[in-house]
Amino acid sequence: MASIFAHGFTAYAFSKSFSKEVYTTKLWLLGILCSIIPDADVIGFKFGISYKSFWGHRGFSHSLLVALLLGIAITFIFYNKKMFTKMGIALILYFSICTASHGILDAMTTGGLGVAFFSPFDDMRYFLPWRPIQVSPIGASKFFSVWGVKVLLSELIWIAIPATMYILATNYVRKQKIQSLKNS
Repeated sequence: MASIFAHGFTAYAFSKSFSKEVYTTKLWLLGILCSIIPDADVIGFKFGISYKSFWGHRGFSHSLLVALLLGIAITFIFYNKKMFTKMGIALILYFSICTASHGILDAMTTGGLGVAFFSPFDDMRYFLPWRPIQVSPIGASKFFSVWGVKVLLSELIWIAIPATMYILATNYVRKQKIQSLKNS
């Protein structure tokens, strides 16, 4: 899996797509929550749930269906009045993308068993053909090691730098639009 930092920063970067009226601390914190919640499935290890099982790590909780359902649920709970508007659809899409990005980043890692993107309809686990991200260890104690440093360096290159470029690009486009409106 990618680390919690990479998942969270990706969601934060996506939140920059919204206008200043919608872009709030609540929005990006909920996006970050959506991006990390699929890994709640690791608790299954404590209960003897096999990695390969439906409920195992990178199983159903990492599916696109869960991403959509979580996007709908978060929007309904926290943005109820906007639910059936264009903004509500944009929020559902944002929270769903944040959640789905978790599985996509995990499918780009060098380890694990793949991601069950199409669960419950297909329990096959998939990787993307391009897997440049060093897989993160499960557990905090293992993360604070040489392995964890390798993970962070890998994520800096393949996630943090592109996400930062996305943030800078969206800020630039926004400023250009504002400047254009002022000049017209």
